[in-house]
Amino acid sequence: MIWRALLAVACALAPFGVVPAWAVAPAKEPPIVCPPAVQMPSFPPGGAERAARRAPDRGLLWRIERDGRTSWLYGTLHLGKAPWLLPGPKVTQAIEQSDTIALELDLSDPETVRTLLSPPDPAVAARLLTPERVRRIERQRALACLPGEMQRKLRPVMQVAALGSLSMRADGLYPEFGIEGVLSGLARSAGKPVVALESAAAQLRMLEGDSEAEQAEDIDDSLEDLERGEARASTVALADAWASSDAAKLETYFQWCNCVNRADDERRMRRYLDDRNPGLADGIATLHTLGQRVFGAVGALHMVGPNGLPALMAARGFTVTRVVPGP
Repeated sequence: MIWRALLAVACALAPFGVVPAWAVAPAKEPPIVCPPAVQMPSFPPGGAERAARRAPDRGLLWRIERDGRTSWLYGTLHLGKAPWLLPGPKVTQAIEQSDTIALELDLSDPETVRTLLSPPDPAVAARLLTPERVRRIERQRALACLPGEMQRKLRPVMQVAALGSLSMRADGLYPEFGIEGVLSGLARSAGKPVVALESAAAQLRMLEGDSEAEQAEDIDDSLEDLERGEARASTVALADAWASSDAAKLETYFQWCNCVNRADDERRMRRYLDDRNPGLADGIATLHTLGQRVFGAVGALHMVGPNGLPALMAARGFTVTRVVPGP
């Protein structure tokens, strides 16, 4: 389940997923059908504006108010489809009415990308990447039609994360179509700053856990999820719920995701979500206190439950009103 958390940085790894269409499976295996290469949408003159006017709102959006100013919380999806790239009218209006866009990470920052793609400690990697784990990783890499040369240089958790996020291309979900890239682009085209609420180093520490043994266990569990196909199925359901702004489905995610079955799953999910949420909330609140109208956009699962950002912002004195979906 490492890769569920790392969808936030999947865009940084997306370039490693481009492979020739003639990629084939190993001998004695059924032919592997590779997903099509990503195709960025193109529009005739004026077509983007017309498409944007027709685009529906997706995801979850809240208005948060304090000190006479309005900021926003937006639950994002780190993978997507081309038709989901254009924000709807309420999301667009919230961006226009904001001074600063705050994301989990700013993947347009070269230093952030360098940190995420930094090589592992050779001794740790040698212990974690046992022959059996390497065999399982290479099998999943072949099934996902991913080249291995660059990915093998990544930290072990990042290798598994890349497998998880890029395997979703088979279901039509691409890291390149994650909404965060659009939000960042809109902000910069309007001259608005983009602020990272977390550091790349902190995300790596979160992903690698508190010990080498914990990291090894996370890798094995993530590979097992990939091999069983459970992770892909729940991610497709999550993406569909996000695209339709199905708040009830998103808020009950842990009841149907099939992702908290093992003894240590709850601990892991706390590390991925609940342990990070106070820091994310504090970052947005601090920017707001400094006089900024903030558009805070983080993964939709950070928004659900009693420890989600809407609840945490209310505890920090904000008036919180859900905008998308509407009442």
